[in-house]
Amino acid sequence: MDGAIALIDKEEDWTSFDCVAKLRNRTRVKRVGHAGTLDPLATGLLVICFGKATKDIAFLQDDDKTYDVEFQFGARSTTDDRGGEITVSDDAIPRSEEQIITALRMFEGTIAQTPPDYSAVRHQGRRQYDLAREGKEFTPKTRTVRVDPLTNIEVAWPHVRCTISCSKGTYIRSIARDCGEALGCGAYVTKLRRTRSGGFSIDEALTVSEMLAVLPQGGAV
Repeated sequence: MDGAIALIDKEEDWTSFDCVAKLRNRTRVKRVGHAGTLDPLATGLLVICFGKATKDIAFLQDDDKTYDVEFQFGARSTTDDRGGEITVSDDAIPRSEEQIITALRMFEGTIAQTPPDYSAVRHQGRRQYDLAREGKEFTPKTRTVRVDPLTNIEVAWPHVRCTISCSKGTYIRSIARDCGEALGCGAYVTKLRRTRSGGFSIDEALTVSEMLAVLPQGGAV
């Protein structure tokens, strides 16, 4: 397994570290890492590197990613996804398909984006999600990201589904939050599935259970 790359279809409620730990325990390879975190509520493609391949993680993390997403409008979440505390907006009346698509298009191209408060981004040496859980006040720094033209847009108020391809460091939760604010009614992510990372596709991936079934014990070839 030293130098191998595994494509995992991460299941909901698993952390990215959970997947790494399961495969490390099975293969007994000391150095195992992933090339791009997925939130516990997200599913889909997680690229995991073993041994010598871990030196390529920094390059793989730079790859563009593609996601199938679902947003819910008319409410806000403390985490910008359905895992947070949900508050229905005072202005939750339906928006037209044209209004929603126009708002979504505002976030295409090279944009300045503020990560969610509950994110793994570091603020003065600490993870933002730790500061948020402790109720600490802080101002997240904006970053420049690139979002390609959205495709497969389906509007069925209050839900909107679409496919988003974007650069490293883009937060889909931030797109949902900011689009909801642009419409004045709030929005958050209800579903998020990564389908592509660079040249790797979800079609090539196995769940952790499926991968464990085919991996030899102790990493023997």
